[in-house]
Amino acid sequence: MTVAEVTVAEVMAELAELEDPKIRAVNARHGDDHGVNLGALRALAKRLKTQQELARRLWETGDTAARLLALLICRPKAFERDELDAMVREAGAPKVHDWLVNYVVKKSPHAEELRQAWLADPDPVVASAGWALTTERVAKKPAGLDLAGLLDVIEAEMKAAPDRLQWAMNHCLAQIGIEHPEHRARAVGIGERLEVLKDYPVSPGCTSPYAPVWIEELVRRRDGA
Repeated sequence: MTVAEVTVAEVMAELAELEDPKIRAVNARHGDDHGVNLGALRALAKRLKTQQELARRLWETGDTAARLLALLICRPKAFERDELDAMVREAGAPKVHDWLVNYVVKKSPHAEELRQAWLADPDPVVASAGWALTTERVAKKPAGLDLAGLLDVIEAEMKAAPDRLQWAMNHCLAQIGIEHPEHRARAVGIGERLEVLKDYPVSPGCTSPYAPVWIEELVRRRDGA
């Protein structure tokens, strides 16, 4: 059977064969309800290649592993704005949300419009997607962004924000401090006052997500100090 002839049922059967209870147990601790090794998932995606309609049908199953696969074989620029908006609201699992934003929305011609809409969304998970897109702009296309205004919002709202929104805002705070020296002292100061993720456990060799440490370490590495 050729790749072009593969059906949703066949893909779902293959994903079921890849299911590993131990991986599911590990993922469950992070809120992700699937047990498929991501390396195996990427290998399957490589074999299937880009198939937009199959990707849409896999997404519609609601299955987390199928949705992750869909995000790997889709054509990001083929989704309409409202389609992406609906997808981010129904993504559910954190890994699906992250891959949707990073692998699809960031490559979409609708990314900036969605960034602005999501940033003010009352749903904290949707708002976190807006902050993730804003962080991308802080790093790559900061022209036109009100960085001081973003710091105002972070300073006022990050401490009490729900976990995923807080994490996204903290990432933006660190990125502003890393990329924009004129705002670095204020970004570090906000991080020190709010102490968000200050005690987050970090594996040896990994950088702390606590913004003051994150900023200092990344600037040091970049400057070769």
